[in-house]
Amino acid sequence: MNSINIKEKFTKFSKNWHPHQIAVVDNMQVVLAKLKGEFVWHSHDDEDELFQVIKGTLYMQFRDRTEVVNEGEIIVIPKGVEHNPCTKNDEEVHVLLFEKLDIAHTGKVKYEKTQTHYPKI
Repeated sequence: MNSINIKEKFTKFSKNWHPHQIAVVDNMQVVLAKLKGEFVWHSHDDEDELFQVIKGTLYMQFRDRTEVVNEGEIIVIPKGVEHNPCTKNDEEVHVLLFEKLDIAHTGKVKYEKTQTHYPKI
């Protein structure tokens, strides 16, 4: 039961699209990630995802629109909704995610950026 300095945790890793776990709440995990460029279209059949933008601007693409998520804002992606997070203008965006412990990083999609393990920092 110690406080966690999120800004300090972001200094512990540099790779984009490689989530790192910073806490567990029941069967949910709190994850930090640095995003840059485009990810991959995917969905999660049984899990919702919450993204909070800590730094920068996230563009959450849906098949019918793009939602702009600014620094200090959150977006919740309901289970089953196909989405593709991305950034623009070569900006690195820092996000905090809240999701189930057993979530598959890219759902059923296997992609070069897919991670199967979230290291703890």
